[in-house]
Amino acid sequence: MHRYMNVLGALTLGLAASRAGTGQTLSGVAANGVTAIDIVLEPDSTMVAHAKAVNQRLLAMYPKGFVLGDEHKPHISCLQRYVRTADLDKVYEAVSKVLATEKPTSWTLKAFADTFVVWDKLALTVILVEPTADIVAFQQRLIDAVEPYTVKSGTTAAFVTTKTDPTINHSTIEYVETYVPASSGKKFIPHVTVGVAPPDSVKKMIAEPFDSFTFSPAGVSVYQLGNFGTAAKKLKTWQLTK
Repeated sequence: MHRYMNVLGALTLGLAASRAGTGQTLSGVAANGVTAIDIVLEPDSTMVAHAKAVNQRLLAMYPKGFVLGDEHKPHISCLQRYVRTADLDKVYEAVSKVLATEKPTSWTLKAFADTFVVWDKLALTVILVEPTADIVAFQQRLIDAVEPYTVKSGTTAAFVTTKTDPTINHSTIEYVETYVPASSGKKFIPHVTVGVAPPDSVKKMIAEPFDSFTFSPAGVSVYQLGNFGTAAKKLKTWQLTK
């Protein structure tokens, strides 16, 4: 557990997906040269139910926190990269080729603990998922597939910004730059972010025994990132079949 706490403590974790919308390929990517993307696994109803249950507990502690649902969807980030905006369709095609041979819905993943990192004085709380050989290999295949379209760095223009969050902080920009290798391979820690609450309250919650459970991925999506690594805009999604 100390290994996970140390690595998570070094991350600026994304909260969850916001205003994802539906459909396959969605428009609205800013017309700039580089886009910061997040390729994620969408979990099945088992993980979603667990994540929402924890989210409700956190909201009881801190009503100003965010609600998991349509605007904040549970997900597992697998790869964050800067890619050329003009090559986004090629990125989607590359991911499709990976999915032609990888079958994430056949995986059995295990959620084994919950933990948190302090972010903006609140406990950003996550459910940790064991990094199986399947998910680690899947991440590496995504890295290799997207590599031809990857660029080293980006600016605020690569991200989704809003009136309330008009700039992207340096740590977010740098985190995407160093995601590979800093959060890949043996350093990859799959997790689902479930909410925020005061640290003292969350410490009491995670001190309780954690009933581990298994689940499977149900889909894969590509998001454009926002500030603090938020999966802010869904660009492409694949509903997977078993």
